[in-house]
Amino acid sequence: MLALLQDIYDEVEPMLGMGKVADYIPALSTVNPRQFGISICDTNGQITSIGDASVPFSIQSISKVFNLVLAINHYGETMWERVGCEPSGLPFNSLVQLEYENGIPRNPFINAGALVVSDMVQSRFASPYIAMRDFVRRLSCNGDIMVNKVVAESEYEHRSRNAAMAYLMKAYGNFENEVEDVLRNYFHNCALEMSCEDLARSTSFLANAGFSTCANEQVLTPYQTKQVNALLATSGMYDEAGSFAFKVGLPGKSGVGGGIVAVVPGRFSICVFSPALNSVGNSQLGVAALTSLSERINWSIY
Repeated sequence: MLALLQDIYDEVEPMLGMGKVADYIPALSTVNPRQFGISICDTNGQITSIGDASVPFSIQSISKVFNLVLAINHYGETMWERVGCEPSGLPFNSLVQLEYENGIPRNPFINAGALVVSDMVQSRFASPYIAMRDFVRRLSCNGDIMVNKVVAESEYEHRSRNAAMAYLMKAYGNFENEVEDVLRNYFHNCALEMSCEDLARSTSFLANAGFSTCANEQVLTPYQTKQVNALLATSGMYDEAGSFAFKVGLPGKSGVGGGIVAVVPGRFSICVFSPALNSVGNSQLGVAALTSLSERINWSIY
């Protein structure tokens, strides 16, 4: 496995410097773009890593996966009455469909959908972001994972568009809690800092029929795991989901902090990290690395 990662790293590493770090969140704009790491976690919990795989970074929208899992655990199938399972075809922060579709977001991975899921979780936990932090600590076997409060506050200060989505959904009766409370917890989740190794471990249950070897816990049922992986495959990569399915063929979720997690069901989970993003907000080197991986192992789910 290390030889495979070395080949991918050597192929992609010359691209370092391409792309641009996220600057619409001021606290992320100063991140060093010349970082690149890969970690693979197999279904036995064995980790193989290369490059900057132990460097913590802001997981941003990857947190939507864990938030969704918390909601599924508490609501089961009833949660899909409030959020859909269709690709949106529009930017991740668009308000357009909410107006046409009566405040029901298309899926849990666009911002509107993630906010509704956060609202659900808010109704179940006294301190939702603490519940999330403890959840990823358990899944990753790393009790030191923390929220970067500077990043969380920076995102909250620039919350206007997310607040608009939440208030619009509240107007349609699809938002139960105080908008500002949900937004604070949502941004705390996005500002969790984890490494490639942490994320590969913590998403390994998606490759293992819902069972986390690290936490020794059945996180989701096999059927629920298939549902989450299907959503990742169709909606996990911003405006690049179709292209990613075409080139890589694996369920995946990206974040503007430069991380991408992907799943080879029955085999392993993988996380790649490089902060410089392409034009749609996905890690430039991350997408290239996962494309190279798919070509080398030929394990597309399609």
